[in-house]
Amino acid sequence: MTVTYDVGGGRAVVVDFDEWVAARGPALVRLATVLTGNRADAEDVVQDVLSRALPRWSRISGVEDPDAYVRRMVVNAHVSRWRKFRRREVPVEAVRDHAVTDGCSVEERDRMWRACQGLPADQRTAIVLRFYEDLDYAEIADLTGVREGSVRSRVSRGIAALRLEMGEHDD
Repeated sequence: MTVTYDVGGGRAVVVDFDEWVAARGPALVRLATVLTGNRADAEDVVQDVLSRALPRWSRISGVEDPDAYVRRMVVNAHVSRWRKFRRREVPVEAVRDHAVTDGCSVEERDRMWRACQGLPADQRTAIVLRFYEDLDYAEIADLTGVREGSVRSRVSRGIAALRLEMGEHDD
């Protein structure tokens, strides 16, 4: 169900929360999985975010880009959890829901996944948002609350670390 209401002379559309979650929830879980490193933590992050978004949904759905707003909530929740539990994290083998057919071997993807998990959380977050979510540096800076230069530095350092781990060199 979609409810339309008048806001200050303009029209704002409020999408039903359940419909929005059904449509965008899987993408949020995928994003959180890449950020956290495992599906269980990702589901916890998304559940926490959605439970905080529900009471504010009429306001959130009225913003220009509700998807970006909730994605930022996911990133912020991940950073908060990381700060709170970083000493308790235990690396685990990644479980995939489905195969990715991008021309890479399973072993190569596994190596890349382990290399990503070895990155510091701020670099991994920047890499995920840049290449997995295909956001530009300004959008990442806005989502993470840091300057664009810091985002560029994190991405650059993360890529350098991944290249080193994967045995690739710039010649």
